[in-house]
Amino acid sequence: MTIIDGIILGIIQGVTEFLPISSSGHLVIAQELLGIEQPGNQFEILVHLGTLASIIVIFFDDIRFLLLSINKKRTQRFISYIIIGTIPAVCLGLGLKDTLESLFENIYYVGYALIFTGIILFSSKNFTRRDKDNSYYKSLLVGIAQALAIIPGISRSGMTISCALFLGLSAKESARYSFLLAIPVIFGAGLLMALDIDDGLQIEISVAIAGLISSFIVGVISLKWLLQLIQEGKFHYFGVYCFFVGIISIFL
Repeated sequence: MTIIDGIILGIIQGVTEFLPISSSGHLVIAQELLGIEQPGNQFEILVHLGTLASIIVIFFDDIRFLLLSINKKRTQRFISYIIIGTIPAVCLGLGLKDTLESLFENIYYVGYALIFTGIILFSSKNFTRRDKDNSYYKSLLVGIAQALAIIPGISRSGMTISCALFLGLSAKESARYSFLLAIPVIFGAGLLMALDIDDGLQIEISVAIAGLISSFIVGVISLKWLLQLIQEGKFHYFGVYCFFVGIISIFL
């Protein structure tokens, strides 16, 4: 993998991490088209860390508010929602680690996962837009939706935001909870990768840095755009895209 490859894949990650079209799925497809043979999912996790930085930048005020109001019950309740929503992904990620890594090398499974994502996204247009409060039960369901998105081709933002909308959260709160919920999962995946590289990093440092920087910059732009689209009620448009990309991937 060259620096140019790292930049291209970083840009793809930055765009697809926040737009509900599955970043991991598109990285698998892009590596197939570019002829890149990168075993495992180390690079995928690295560029996910780049987009993690994007979330922190965009939601910096929310994060700072949570830290400064940690003694308030409302803040403590919201943090508990984040913890509960994180548990399913942790259990699935640790329990099926080897199986999930093999999926990152199979474009056929990615295609079917993208079709599934497309169906969920397009269906979200029928979810009644309400303004209900979050709860422990809803947090767990959104967490399960996030856990499913560990499979490449299933969009994390697409699944979590769609699930939150279905449960009655407003579009703004659904997006806020979805992306704050991503922080511990992405950070945890990066930490696991760091602890699991006994044989050393399988990617050149220059390529890793190129991927991180490009995914961060493009991620900031993409996240701002997505938040605007959610407010405008255009979230489900991406369902059609995922459906057709999934079909193309299966026959690629």
